[in-house]
Amino acid sequence: MIRVGVVGANGRMGATVCDAVAAAKDMELVAVVDTAGGGTTSHGLTVATELKALADARCDVVVDFTVADAARTTLPWLALHGIHAVVGTTGFSDDDMVAFSSAFTRSNCLIAANFAIGAVLMMKFAELAAPHFETAEIIEFHHNAKADAPSGTAMATARRMAAASDSWADDPTKHEVVSGARGGTGPGGIHVHAVRMVGMTASQEVILGSAGQTLVVRHDSNDRISFMPGVLLACRRVAERPGLTIGIDDLL
Repeated sequence: MIRVGVVGANGRMGATVCDAVAAAKDMELVAVVDTAGGGTTSHGLTVATELKALADARCDVVVDFTVADAARTTLPWLALHGIHAVVGTTGFSDDDMVAFSSAFTRSNCLIAANFAIGAVLMMKFAELAAPHFETAEIIEFHHNAKADAPSGTAMATARRMAAASDSWADDPTKHEVVSGARGGTGPGGIHVHAVRMVGMTASQEVILGSAGQTLVVRHDSNDRISFMPGVLLACRRVAERPGLTIGIDDLL
């Protein structure tokens, strides 16, 4: 039985993770923490405000769906206490990744921009298609409570596509009537557009074009439960992945 703790338990993603872990036959939810405020309950557990609760509960794995500033404290603490980490938080810098890689020597850490199996496949398909097209743009759609833009998934997709091809056509735009109309310029010069909308959960479209044709690769997460199979898979497998692992691709 894998003993799992959740940080960010009061958030919508954290609460969904708690539900998924509690329902898994090979896992036990043993600690719930939210440093922004505790006192509520989740599956019979009181939400704590201090990370110490994770060690007291003897967690094997802790799932973190918070924000980058909070995770920069939580992840080194988990590494220090020899607890594995599964992380869906985005917004980390290259320096953060170096620090996490150095910190996790007694336990392991898996960080993924997206845990939805379909989203992982969407990124892979876009990467495979990139060398065969001249232009590409990414449009990501999220709920109106998402604080960062573009999303971690969009940036990860752009990085993978840029690594797969360095021959993108130049942007012909000479004048933006409205500043930002062409979106942000991501890795490889790929334009990334972020939509924040009431009623959305998480979707992404990658549009690739060359003479006479376009290819659209799209993934939609209509409910947060779409991420849970990937989260549970990571909880089961993180102990086998020494140090820092980025993404769940190799687990599939």
